[in-house]
Amino acid sequence: MCGLRFLTAGESHGKVVVAVLEGLPAGVPLTPEAINRDLARRQVGYGRGGRMRIEKDEVEILSGVRFGETLGSPLTLQISNQDHEKWLQKMSLHEQDREKVEFYSIPRPGHADLAGGQKYGRKDLRDVLERASARETTARVAVGAVCRQFLQPFGAELTSHVVRLGGIESRNEGLTFEQIHRAAEESDLRCVDEQAAGRMRDLIDQAKQEGDTLGGIFEVLVQGLPPGLGSCVHWDRKIDGRIAQAIMSIQAIKGVEVGLGFGAVDLPGSRVHDEILYEEGRFRRATNRAGGTEGGMTNGEVLRVRGAMKPISTVLKSLRSVDLATKQPTPTRYERSDITAVAAAGVIAEAAIAFVVAQTFLEKFGGDSLEEVHRNYEGYLQQIRSY
Repeated sequence: MCGLRFLTAGESHGKVVVAVLEGLPAGVPLTPEAINRDLARRQVGYGRGGRMRIEKDEVEILSGVRFGETLGSPLTLQISNQDHEKWLQKMSLHEQDREKVEFYSIPRPGHADLAGGQKYGRKDLRDVLERASARETTARVAVGAVCRQFLQPFGAELTSHVVRLGGIESRNEGLTFEQIHRAAEESDLRCVDEQAAGRMRDLIDQAKQEGDTLGGIFEVLVQGLPPGLGSCVHWDRKIDGRIAQAIMSIQAIKGVEVGLGFGAVDLPGSRVHDEILYEEGRFRRATNRAGGTEGGMTNGEVLRVRGAMKPISTVLKSLRSVDLATKQPTPTRYERSDITAVAAAGVIAEAAIAFVVAQTFLEKFGGDSLEEVHRNYEGYLQQIRSY
């Protein structure tokens, strides 16, 4: 029994990107429109590059769905790359076309180019950078959208927002999940603090003029989770560890925090740990500094995770590098890129966390159909209420 798992395939300028999701129970309502909503959310954001104006990401469901419901069999999702038509020769399948294409031989700092070229023995670095590209996250967002559809009937909701960009902080103290979600969806930077968002836009414009890029921090919130997802027994089943791995696997992410995260190290324990209360027939925490997890398990509070995204590695201004063919110092060449993509990274992180939550949910409650999962879930809630 392998549980919920997925695999993605495809290159940035190849014909399609594909995901195969296995282990989803039968009976989950699913339409292409539900997936396309999240694909569209991934593409927006002030500071995105020209690729987002070319692509209009829409999913084609190739298997696993009939009459608007999953069948319990593997789900195959495909998104076409509109830009592929301009790259037919560069991405050709035929060996005889190799001589017609100039090798990409100048590795870009911050990218997978050099390490990947060394690992796979490829002298044309396009063999590496096409797959390493963040275009791959399109397939992951599609998978996350499916997992979100599975989780919705159980009351689980996800959102994300930008809390820092280029050193500018967004203030969101005291806002509810619903308020953050509404404000983020209305903002072209997914920033709930419009005053801070204005300064962020000015900084993005400045970085564009200077041929530079910007990074930042996003936060993902998940409400409506029961206590007990994950495990305190085995290191590889701890939900916070699995979430950290999922977030760190997103291109350009260099750090993860759960709850207070690194901020907890400067405080005494009495100001870090969440006191436990029992009110209106249930346990709850007086605060949520732990970010919704304790001991590798959800604790029933809102899951709160932050990810740190470095500035986009492709910058307009040249950086020092070396030509693989000559071994001589050579400045990098610019390829089309974003100025910043922190808002989009938050949407991608929503998808990554939705998959981990769905995975741990099915490990906990099991079932080959949505109805069976519901029965198991309701039995567990009854156990929690009588605890």
